[in-house]
Amino acid sequence: MSNTFFQFKQFTIHQDACAMKVCTDSCLFGAWLANSIKDIPMSKALDIGSGTGLLSLMLAQEKDVQIDAIEIDESAVLQSIQNVESTDYRDRIEINHLSLLDFEASNFYDLIFSNPPFFEKDLLSGNSLKNAAKHDTTLTLSFVIKFMQENLAIDGFGALLLPHHRRSELETLLIQHDLFILKILQVRQTNRHDFFRIMVTFSKKKIHEPITEEMSIRIDNGEYSESFKTLLKPYYLNL
Repeated sequence: MSNTFFQFKQFTIHQDACAMKVCTDSCLFGAWLANSIKDIPMSKALDIGSGTGLLSLMLAQEKDVQIDAIEIDESAVLQSIQNVESTDYRDRIEINHLSLLDFEASNFYDLIFSNPPFFEKDLLSGNSLKNAAKHDTTLTLSFVIKFMQENLAIDGFGALLLPHHRRSELETLLIQHDLFILKILQVRQTNRHDFFRIMVTFSKKKIHEPITEEMSIRIDNGEYSESFKTLLKPYYLNL
């Protein structure tokens, strides 16, 4: 089933040719999130739209936490089970084949994170599976945030990776659901490019004023930036 794979230091991500691709920004989000919560006690986390299982594995590598992962696409579920079962984290990650719309949490979570469908207002392709994976045709950002607000523990944290152009929409939705931004990382390819992703953590409590940071993935000569390498060094083989 797997005809491509990505070798990390402590696990391998196998990926079907038709599946969602392992992207640099997803890897950065996983590393940034794990680093952001490394000193925060937590025992239970939820990965919404787990795909290949990459984010759950990156978090499990750095944090001793039990992770529920849900994914609507059956082929991605089979792929992520294969990826998780080949690691030392298999007992801490449970993959569930269902939509968030059908998921009923049995407890509150210390952390809920997601790289959700995010081209809601962009042109849809003719492929329904690809649309479900890349667009919120089956799941809206508003619903994701509402779910997070209702299922986070009182001291819990939410985290999202989104296109930069949805920042204002996200901030409005968080205010509507009584959630407070903790940190925003604005990401661009190089200093010559515009920002194209945001990574956001938030909580039910206003712990401090929002912290906004910036990162370029690469410098002008094409090499990874020092800030990128610092975050990804625990995961990438060649950093």
